[in-house]
Amino acid sequence: MSNGKQTMVPEIAGRRARRALREQPIEQEAIDRMLTAATLAPSCFNNQPWRFVAVTEPEMLGKVKEYLSSGNAWAAPAACIILAATKTGLDCSLNDSRDYALFDTGMACMNLMLQAQREGIIAHPIAGFKPVEIKELCGIPPEYTLITLLVCGYPGDISSLPEEKRAAETSPRDRKPGKEVICSNSWCFD
Repeated sequence: MSNGKQTMVPEIAGRRARRALREQPIEQEAIDRMLTAATLAPSCFNNQPWRFVAVTEPEMLGKVKEYLSSGNAWAAPAACIILAATKTGLDCSLNDSRDYALFDTGMACMNLMLQAQREGIIAHPIAGFKPVEIKELCGIPPEYTLITLLVCGYPGDISSLPEEKRAAETSPRDRKPGKEVICSNSWCFD
């Protein structure tokens, strides 16, 4: 909660799950900075359990896009899709069944998304894809969990999106009020 004296980090304040992309290659240096930012995330005992595959080669990118759900058809112009994977053995497994690999990989993905925001690139994480097929296509071993795909591209014209997606692009940022998700000192939720 803010005391009003400090401002929000611009990349956090400006990041949205945008979908309007234009067909334009992303410079390799920008992709490298995004991936490096991901690797700088904290992790349990510095295990760094994340594994990323950046797909940019047009033929392979086209094959990955074939395995996206129909609801993610907006991703067709993406210049890059980054696959984020891990396996539990790469990170801490604590005595109360807290396997940190997913959490730590999530933090790495957030770093990547914030660097993308700084670069002027949309990095939209999606869950709507066929993980088994994409893992096989990209050579990811079966014991890994393909957590998310980060659809990356430069902002495009929202008129290219279906009406319901256009509304989401321009609507105010919708977040639950703090009192619904934040407590002080002890649990306050029903």
